[in-house]
Amino acid sequence: MSLLGRISYTIRAKLNALLNRASDPSAELDYSYEELRDELQRVTRGIADVTTQKKRLEIHRRRLRENVEKYDGQAREAMRQDRDDLARRALEKKQAHVGQITDLTEQIDSLQETQDRLVGKRAELSSQIEQFRTRKETVKARYEAAEASARVSEAFTGVGDTMADVSRSIERATERTERMEARAAALEELEESGQLESVLDDSDDIDRELDRLSNEKAVEYELETLRKEMDADEQVRETAD
Repeated sequence: MSLLGRISYTIRAKLNALLNRASDPSAELDYSYEELRDELQRVTRGIADVTTQKKRLEIHRRRLRENVEKYDGQAREAMRQDRDDLARRALEKKQAHVGQITDLTEQIDSLQETQDRLVGKRAELSSQIEQFRTRKETVKARYEAAEASARVSEAFTGVGDTMADVSRSIERATERTERMEARAAALEELEESGQLESVLDDSDDIDRELDRLSNEKAVEYELETLRKEMDADEQVRETAD
């Protein structure tokens, strides 16, 4: 299985596991999108690692080439001075470095192919992520619209918990209002019939009778006092006449 195939399989497995959960689809889609972005970052880091290794080998190859030129120059100088032994040693070192350069070139070419392949896969994965993001936003918008529509329908039909709570509150308030209205009507009726005062009075019959007699005596006393005052005034007027 190719690298992109393994990545796609892992992503699909994670996405299916997430979608099987009974939770918010919007949150699940956002989580899956972030997982895809993390996967893209890992691919990017892999490309960076391959490129770094390739550059390190290129630097080493450049140094070997510089040494090849140096040994070639040494061999030529030794030949000019009739030092075949020195020229041979220089050429042996040159050939050893040429062999290393050949090996490094093969490794560098292989790393370059890997880098190019990963860059292409990264571009393909990035395109797939962008497509997923578009689908994600579309699905989220549809889900949120459906959720809002369901809430509105519940509100109108009274199916939702909120409307049920409101209905129960109205019923309780109505019951309390009716009880209070009945109590007020009963008190008004007692007041009109004169029974409210006796209902509210907690004294017994003897106390009430004694209070009545005391009040009657007080009234009679005041009436007698008023008669005496009026008779005195009448006598004064007659004397004056």
